[in-house]
Amino acid sequence: MANANVLSVLTSKSVETILADGGTQSWALDRARAKACRYVVICRNARSQHVEGIEPHGSAFLVGRIKDVVPSTETEGRWLIQLSEYAHCDVPGQWEGRNPVAYWTEADYDELDFGTLDFQPMPEPENEYAPPRAQPLTLAQAKAGLSAAFDVPPSAIEIIIRA
Repeated sequence: MANANVLSVLTSKSVETILADGGTQSWALDRARAKACRYVVICRNARSQHVEGIEPHGSAFLVGRIKDVVPSTETEGRWLIQLSEYAHCDVPGQWEGRNPVAYWTEADYDELDFGTLDFQPMPEPENEYAPPRAQPLTLAQAKAGLSAAFDVPPSAIEIIIRA
């Protein structure tokens, strides 16, 4: 959807888990498109085998202001949507379709007024995001990677290690 500024997700996770993680995670999505959104509307997946919340299926129970989209701390190759602020809500019938990720505009939400939500600052996450640690490389691997990054032959790269 063009000009989408709201990302909507369908999750089995509870409010407590989302706050502990610093956001909602393990999403397969386009990072750039998600990061361009202003809000995430989090809806209940009550049909999951591992449902943590009590809200009815498809209801929006939390809205967050998107801070960043970073690699998931749970699932490799997936994303964590970090929140800067959150607001509780209780709006039934806010989910349709099978894909657990959708993009909308604020105007698409008739029963949810983003301007009147009582946003609270996010607590410090219990499961702090840590960037992936660099893996050891041989000099040949480092030269090959730098060669590809800078479009030069490996023979044009000199590496000096000072200890």
